[in-house]
Amino acid sequence: MRGERAMKVVLVVVGLLFVAAVYPLLMFVRQEPALAMMLSLYVTLGIFLLLAARNPSANRSLIAFTAWSSFAHAAVMGTQALRNMISHGELIGVAVLVVIGVALIVLAPDKQLAVTRA
Repeated sequence: MRGERAMKVVLVVVGLLFVAAVYPLLMFVRQEPALAMMLSLYVTLGIFLLLAARNPSANRSLIAFTAWSSFAHAAVMGTQALRNMISHGELIGVAVLVVIGVALIVLAPDKQLAVTRA
């Protein structure tokens, strides 16, 4: 029960964080179209994470996608920062994405057992 509550809190916090990307999305629409496109995906994902907070067990695949895509994004950003393709300040974002991924994996709900009716 405690783990489910923690998962709901994490889903709401991460969902709100991702939805908050709508502000920079609006700022970068003209200057950085590729960044705006990526942020639009995070805003959408944030909305679905907020909806998933109601019943995390029923949304295991969305939670797993969020965790593993956060790891993938962190890996790409980290590589780019270490190769001086982007600012080293972006390593803060890498750390945040890794924390999000770890939290979601650690708190992942158990698989629901199928109930069959005779």
